[in-house]
Amino acid sequence: MAEVAVIGAGVAGIQAALDIANHGVHVHLIEKEPTIGGHMAQLDKTFPTNDCSMCILSPKMVDVARNPNITIHTLTEVSAIEGEVGSFTLHLLRHPRYVDACKCNGCGDCVEVCPVEVYNKFDAGVGVRKAIYKPHPQAVPDVTVRDAEHCIDCRLCFDICGKDAIIETQDDTEEEILLEVASVVVATGFELFDACRKAQFGYLRHPDVITSLELERMINASGPTGGKLRRFSDGASPNSVVFIQCVGSRDMSIGRPYCSCVCCMYATKNAILLKEKNPDLDVVILYMDIRAYGKGYEEYYNRAESLGVRYLRGMPGEVLRKSDNRMTITVEDTEAGEMVTLEPDLVVLSVGMEPATDAAKIAESFGIETEDSGFFKPENAKLHPVETVVPGIYIAGAAQSPRDVPDSVMQGEAAAMKAFIDAVRSE
Repeated sequence: MAEVAVIGAGVAGIQAALDIANHGVHVHLIEKEPTIGGHMAQLDKTFPTNDCSMCILSPKMVDVARNPNITIHTLTEVSAIEGEVGSFTLHLLRHPRYVDACKCNGCGDCVEVCPVEVYNKFDAGVGVRKAIYKPHPQAVPDVTVRDAEHCIDCRLCFDICGKDAIIETQDDTEEEILLEVASVVVATGFELFDACRKAQFGYLRHPDVITSLELERMINASGPTGGKLRRFSDGASPNSVVFIQCVGSRDMSIGRPYCSCVCCMYATKNAILLKEKNPDLDVVILYMDIRAYGKGYEEYYNRAESLGVRYLRGMPGEVLRKSDNRMTITVEDTEAGEMVTLEPDLVVLSVGMEPATDAAKIAESFGIETEDSGFFKPENAKLHPVETVVPGIYIAGAAQSPRDVPDSVMQGEAAAMKAFIDAVRSE
């Protein structure tokens, strides 16, 4: 039977791959990072149930790895596509891992002896990683990757590896792969807005102004701080936290007029988690409008209020840092009609979603359209929400527009069935 390609291995791509594979069609799951899982793997809990994120995602990742109808291509990108529905040819570029995936058992001995520490993308910079590493303990495939850019060639990893899995002679050239598939699901996800573009909030200038993802990694029990909330300036536990909403969303000045869909609820989720751990913590959420549109979301919002989370309707002009390193925020409470001054120990910027960095390149290569926002455009958002103008190419998840986990999973399932039908018809 014909095969299908799924590009992007976040939760939408994983769900699409599993659904197609479980119908007996072989799937090539293509991911540019060293592991599958996407952004969901970075989260602590999911709203509105506060279920452990990895408790939901990790079994799906393991199912992907064990499914005989799924071939995982990590560190791989699509460079070109040719053909039509039923007969596409994908040109892939596989970047070198510098580790033999067939020999490596993921024991981590090489990671322990590596003396180099660099910025950890998975931990959003809250923690560090080694020059040879696994992105996180539940990584799939369970194989390390050597960062050739930061490796100092000390050879300690070569000496410690009992499997001789570290590759000494692999050059830096990408491996070219050709795939023949009947249909393609594009689930390339999103990037988070760069908070530095809103300079008035002082991100990277004020050490205690952090992003929502940095907070996620900090309060995660398996994260770099062991789940403990800390100020970057002095390592102390904060007594007050202020969330600033819509950073990079609903903002015409930076070309981001759309709502990012998830920010209200993930701020509410993190506020609830903080209050449950420390009821005495003062938590304030500064917002334009609270958009609690999903099932159970309004009740979740009410739960936060019952725990003592304060919602203050007003957007601050800037975050100031005084001579004693205290921060101050002056904001108009538009409901009470008065000015309020806050002095938080920690400020969390609820950054929005924007298109993946390679979205425009993929759209041009695949001949599909994008919205003015840069997200992929469906052929008809109401009647055919996962179809594109190119028959046989489908879009799912946050690649199409900002959306939460349940919506991404549902779109992955819808795209999977469309791709499966094409594979069957091409026989």
